[in-house]
Amino acid sequence: MVDKVLTANRLTDGVAVWLNANGEWTLSLQEALVARHAEAEAALEAIGKQAYADNKVVDVNLIDVQETGGKLWPLRLRERIRAEGPTMEYAPGYAAADPDFIAV
Repeated sequence: MVDKVLTANRLTDGVAVWLNANGEWTLSLQEALVARHAEAEAALEAIGKQAYADNKVVDVNLIDVQETGGKLWPLRLRERIRAEGPTMEYAPGYAAADPDFIAV
């Protein structure tokens, strides 16, 4: 079984967020609560559906991750980019993603 984390976009500004162990949406993938079995995945899905229904977040998804060297790595490139930011600088305060993190 592949480990999973719950991700979404904040409704207020569209920024990518991840659910942490305190039930809060955090900006850091590294703070995300990791589901390591089917029951935990189901619980995360239920939390995500409720957060969506409460208009806190949109585009709620469980994504596949692996832990390597104590760091969470999304398996899909799209999710690595969402976790680290854009692939290029595009506005003040938004630095380009770490190329080593998003490398395939």
